[in-house]
Amino acid sequence: MANTLMEGRPPDWANLGLAVALFISPWVVGFATMAPPTWNAWIVGIALGAMALAALSAFAAWEEWVNLALGLWLIAAPWVLGFATNVNAQWTHLIIGALAAAVSAWALWDNRQHPHAHA
Repeated sequence: MANTLMEGRPPDWANLGLAVALFISPWVVGFATMAPPTWNAWIVGIALGAMALAALSAFAAWEEWVNLALGLWLIAAPWVLGFATNVNAQWTHLIIGALAAAVSAWALWDNRQHPHAHA
């Protein structure tokens, strides 16, 4: 039984919510005037949201692996892109990245434990 958008799994809905939060975070948290963290939040937010929507419509493990990688990138981005000194941008990326990685790892673990539930 394939997932439909309305019957989506909790991890996919959680990642979609995290994607929206990440996308609007530059304005809400107050780092919209800094280009690197703002553009990173927008680009990764769109990618995370696209993968979550894809997983909601039809589960595939590769989508969760992409979201896991995006979450890990968000954790590393403040140092790689050089905005670790901006506390608002740094903590936003760290928290949302850790949550996205954890949610995706949960989805991958759940798929391993119950493989036929997602087929």
